Amino acid sequence: MTTSADAVSSKTAQDSDAAQLASLGYTSEFKRDMSIWANFSLGFTYLSPVVAVYTMFAYGLATAGPPMIWSLVIAGVGQLLVALVFSEVVAQYPVAGGVYPWARRLWGRKYAWLTGWIYMWALFVTIASVASGAGPYIASLFGFEATVDTVILCSLGILVLATFINYLGTKALAQAAIIGFAAELTGAIVVGIWLIATERHHNLGILFDSFGAGDGTNYLWAFAAAALVGIYNYYGFEACGDVAEEVRDPGRTIPKAMRRTIYVGGAAATFVAVALALAVADIPAVISGEDPDPVSRVLEQAFGTFGSKAVLVIVLISFLSCTISLQAAAGRLAYSYARDDMIVGSRLLRKFSQSRHVPPYAVLLAGLVPGAVILLSKFSEDALTKIVSFASLGIYLGFFMVVVAAFRARLLGWRPSGKYRLGAWGMPVNIAAMLYQIVAMVTLAWPRTPEAPWYDNYIVLLSGAVVVGGGLLYMALHRTYGRSEAPYGDAIPKRDDPARERVGTA
Repeated sequence: MTTSADAVSSKTAQDSDAAQLASLGYTSEFKRDMSIWANFSLGFTYLSPVVAVYTMFAYGLATAGPPMIWSLVIAGVGQLLVALVFSEVVAQYPVAGGVYPWARRLWGRKYAWLTGWIYMWALFVTIASVASGAGPYIASLFGFEATVDTVILCSLGILVLATFINYLGTKALAQAAIIGFAAELTGAIVVGIWLIATERHHNLGILFDSFGAGDGTNYLWAFAAAALVGIYNYYGFEACGDVAEEVRDPGRTIPKAMRRTIYVGGAAATFVAVALALAVADIPAVISGEDPDPVSRVLEQAFGTFGSKAVLVIVLISFLSCTISLQAAAGRLAYSYARDDMIVGSRLLRKFSQSRHVPPYAVLLAGLVPGAVILLSKFSEDALTKIVSFASLGIYLGFFMVVVAAFRARLLGWRPSGKYRLGAWGMPVNIAAMLYQIVAMVTLAWPRTPEAPWYDNYIVLLSGAVVVGGGLLYMALHRTYGRSEAPYGDAIPKRDDPARERVGTA
């Protein structure tokens, strides 16, 4: 029961949040209906250990054998460093949209525009990758063949449903995130325990046995290729900050939610990956390509026809909730751009539904563009792996640009002043996060199929170059970023020289 004292406390907290946002130059139209639990659930379902592992497990096992699981541990430590840097930034600048407003305050308009552009396209492609990953499981659930066309239709169906739920508003988003979180835990922990108890064919020693994967080459290259499993798993924590204007006391709430997303999501992903690896009876068959779908086979053997269908329902709920969370992040980013008048179509994208408290056209954009990517996947072989690789590269590049901006700002005198601070550890953590991001991006972009046509071998690098080049061309032809009068570059202290131009005009 809510007392008058609770009501007064809640009102005071909301007034404080509004005052902080006003000091940053904004008045929010969002409602702060998202609890810390829902905020964590949003990040968790975006990171989605079930989606990441169930989507990429077969690829990772076939490429590097069971040791590919160690990529989850390595990526988890690296991304925790990035999350710590982001935590300091969002605590000081709790503005909707994530990496774009953070880069804007740390550096300037042009840099922020390009950061947001890269991240936005990566989000769109990630949404497409998650929806596409759900397609084969829908086919298994309903017993029809997972052809290219049927997978595309199923993927579009997931996308339409996610867009509708996002359109319903913050409360519906929060409820979907919590339901998805429950499904994720069931899909990871309960299924993992059952597999270990009833379907274990190996001991933990296989985690150090490649079973011949990568034979004929340096195994390090095979492991680096399979590291896509870990790299793909560990982003999503930033979604906690994308909805900063929908959370109470975001300076404290969001950093906690980000770290918990890494801890819990990483542990769940590693556990389910180990359980699946122990349950695959014939690992060499997966490596040779004779068993291209070991996950479905394991679930069928462990749970039977009816039980495996129930597990597939849980898995599909995870895919849906992950798509919803990704769309929420993309929609808030597009809205944040438009609110600052930074992109063509801003007048439409910044429109706000007062009844549902969401930007409907920004949400629609986060459905239409991924839908187009899904349709185009029909014309590419092994489309899912390529989509995942490019999406991961784009996300990591967007992250890297924020981490670099934070490093530059520290060198120029920025001292984080939010409710979460790393103190003396700020610079070492920032440098370590940059180094990890560089290694991860090189791992993603490195060509590994010399027998393939050059454009296929370099598809990830070329896709990244196209997005960055397209962004630079857009900036040269349509200078919308120059019209914005919203604050920028203010993380860096001003010098005493009044004739000096403001830091961050670039």
